[in-house]
Amino acid sequence: MAYQGGYPGQQYGGYGQPAQQQAGAYPGQYGGYAPPPQAPVVSPEMQNIFRNVDKDNSGKINSLELQAALINGRGDHFSDTACNMMIGMFDRDRSGTIDVYEFEKLYNYINQWLQIFKTYDRDASGHIEEAELSQALTQMGFRFSAQFIQFLIVKNDPVHRKDISVDQFIVTCVQIQRFTEAFRGRDTEQKGVITIGFEDFLNIALTTTS
Repeated sequence: MAYQGGYPGQQYGGYGQPAQQQAGAYPGQYGGYAPPPQAPVVSPEMQNIFRNVDKDNSGKINSLELQAALINGRGDHFSDTACNMMIGMFDRDRSGTIDVYEFEKLYNYINQWLQIFKTYDRDASGHIEEAELSQALTQMGFRFSAQFIQFLIVKNDPVHRKDISVDQFIVTCVQIQRFTEAFRGRDTEQKGVITIGFEDFLNIALTTTS
């Protein structure tokens, strides 16, 4: 389950197929986890991917296990920020882990972002540059200045100041969406301008970046 530059394993939407995984059903007692009654059916393919990521066979995946399975186009593992954010989004019981059912939703969610990223990564390099990021955000309905787009690039790539990887792209887009939702909730007159108290500002900042 790794995203690589050039998008290997495209049948997995940018993820390489787990090596030497035997097909078969996900046992009800696998890793000490019994699926709840009338649980949705998880495909054998998804069960095998989950097993490959669940290194300690606990029946749960934490952010470190997820991080070990995800590699961006630069050959680096996804960032701590990205993995913690994605686990948190699908961790219904706030245990810091996800089960196979939550993992399936996360897997599909990541692949949706990968398809968006792939659309703008036209040379399949595993990263997108300033103009491509601007185009992607514009397509999502945002109208940002060139200066702000450059800020996003530099924030994610302070050394080379030229491009961002897929995990950085996902985190950036999710954070922008969260801030936008918080802003719209306070922009009652839809003027694009709000007056906000300091504590409310801190509340937005701390909840949208976690």
